[in-house]
Amino acid sequence: MAKYIFKTSINCSGCLKRVKPFLDAREGVRKWNVDLDHPDKLLTVEADDLRASDIISIIDDVGFEIELIESNDNK
Repeated sequence: MAKYIFKTSINCSGCLKRVKPFLDAREGVRKWNVDLDHPDKLLTVEADDLRASDIISIIDDVGFEIELIESNDNK
């Protein structure tokens, strides 16, 4: 399992509602969370068989900015 942390522009509960169906429906996403209190609005994703670029594509397609800042993926 890989764990990714991203800086995002997801900044409110309305934004979370827009992102939720896409992350929940994506096969391989085991757990995710956005820390709206953090200045960088950190999205943490635990996933099987997904790369950071897969998560970036999901969030980018919904219309939010996203940047990988940490990963434990050795692929």
